[in-house]
Amino acid sequence: MYTIVLLVGFFIAAYIFHETTVKGKSCTSKAKLHGKTVIVTGSNTGIGKTTAIELAKRGARVILACRSKQRGEAALQDVKRESGSNQVVFMQLDLASFKSVRSFAENFLKTEPRLDILINNAGVLLIGRTKDGFGLMFGVNHLGHFLLTNLLLDRLKECGPSRVVNVSSAAHNWGTVDFDYLNTHRDLRVGTTWLDTFRIYGDSKLCNILFTHELAKRLKGTKVTCYSLHPGGIKTELIRNADSTVQMIISNLGMFFFKTPLQGSQTTLHCALQEGIEHLNGRYFSNCTAKNVFAKARDDAASKKLWEISERFCGI
Repeated sequence: MYTIVLLVGFFIAAYIFHETTVKGKSCTSKAKLHGKTVIVTGSNTGIGKTTAIELAKRGARVILACRSKQRGEAALQDVKRESGSNQVVFMQLDLASFKSVRSFAENFLKTEPRLDILINNAGVLLIGRTKDGFGLMFGVNHLGHFLLTNLLLDRLKECGPSRVVNVSSAAHNWGTVDFDYLNTHRDLRVGTTWLDTFRIYGDSKLCNILFTHELAKRLKGTKVTCYSLHPGGIKTELIRNADSTVQMIISNLGMFFFKTPLQGSQTTLHCALQEGIEHLNGRYFSNCTAKNVFAKARDDAASKKLWEISERFCGI
């Protein structure tokens, strides 16, 4: 256990300091969003909730797409109060269920005439299985958002110029995608310990970047652009399922090094709003700046293969 604790501590320290300062840069766009509609997944807490508040302040109609009805409705009241906007709606979405994703998309397309920005923010750091039998982090962090984006893509094209923003992580740097294992086990790798959990999380975050890389190619000739990003080390509820020792380590580090949710939302807002970044379609951002990634995160063959296997898994 002591060795695992040390490794987790090293992992977190690397995560915090990679590609970012503690405070970080701020989104400088002054864009107003009156008449625009935005979806933010996982917006009942953390940077997702803060992102929703900031977008609502700019006049957007904001859809809070959250799994928990109780927490989503509570967040709805918070976002309305803190933004001063009544153009905020809660719609239930469980990314661990293809049925729920399809139901959400169907309901949204029937009731909302526009979609200008899709922010795929939700994520989990937990080993388990989705309702469809996939590894939980692969299913929620990648597959659920992959399906959601594809189901809403025509509406995004109709409303262009529009954007897709995929919240990834610097954790992608130690991620891998084993396609043979994925095909056989419908998961990214075997694992039961918390060290394994962090490794699989990194794998799922690499999937986010590969997905963005391939999506950008498929969006050429449209008025839709897409971006992935690392928000920074942020004190949120992502680790709520960790054991008490891991939570203690991360919480203590967070007192000194983690960003607030408002600071952590800035790169998401930059990718969603910043004028003149369309030529950076498909790129990865950190600290409100486009960054280069390792070859494995811009591998054309791997991104195409991930897209194809994701289509097959999702049944589209």
